[in-house]
This record gives sequence, C-alpha cells and structure tokens, in this order.
Amino acid sequence: MHLRSLKKARKDVSLHDPIGTDKEGNEITLIDILGTDRDEVVETVQTKIEKKRIYNHLHILDPREQEVIRNRFGLDGGKEKTQREIARELGISRSYVSRIEKRALIKLFHEFYRVGRKSQ
Repeated sequence: MHLRSLKKARKDVSLHDPIGTDKEGNEITLIDILGTDRDEVVETVQTKIEKKRIYNHLHILDPREQEVIRNRFGLDGGKEKTQREIARELGISRSYVSRIEKRALIKLFHEFYRVGRKSQ
C-alpha cells in the first residue's frame, strides 16, 4: 500500500497526500478515509496542542488551581469535568470553582504572554 511505502522511506505523511483513487477515478486522500470532517481533525489537533501548552505551565499555579484546571480540561488523561462536578468532588461551591478557574486561566494567559514576548 502507498502508506507502507512512505513509511519505509521515512517520509512524513500529510492528511492531504493522495493515497489512491476511487472507482470513478477520483483522487482519495488520507483525510477522506478517516471518516471525519476536516474541521474536526484540525480542532482535535489544536485542542491537544493547547492542553500540552497548559500542562507545561501548570507549575505557576497553586495546588488548588492546578487541581481545578486539570479536572476542568481533562489533563493527565482524565475526562473534562463540569464546574459542578469539580465543586462536588472538592466540597466547595460551583461559583468558587468558577473563581478559581478564572484566576488560574488569567495567570496562565499572563505566563503565555510573558513567554511569547521573550521568544520574539
């Protein structure tokens, strides 16, 4: 198959590379056979990048903020939880979870901005 030959050559494979043709002679790409909408693939990849970026900067948050952000965004392989679920687990109000989340996201935003400015 086409993908195996590319793998042997150690060439990067793009989702948009042609991998064959259909019965009518139309070109088929890898993204066509994955069975997902192109926007969904892009969104999934973007979400993984953002989660990794958040995870790499969690050290700037205090332990409670880290716990809320980890649970809220499903970091460390967990599932994303609602503020209500987190509040129930921590024994605090949903509005307090909201305030902790907002404070943590502001800290992360400032850290991203600070790091971004250093690399320019």
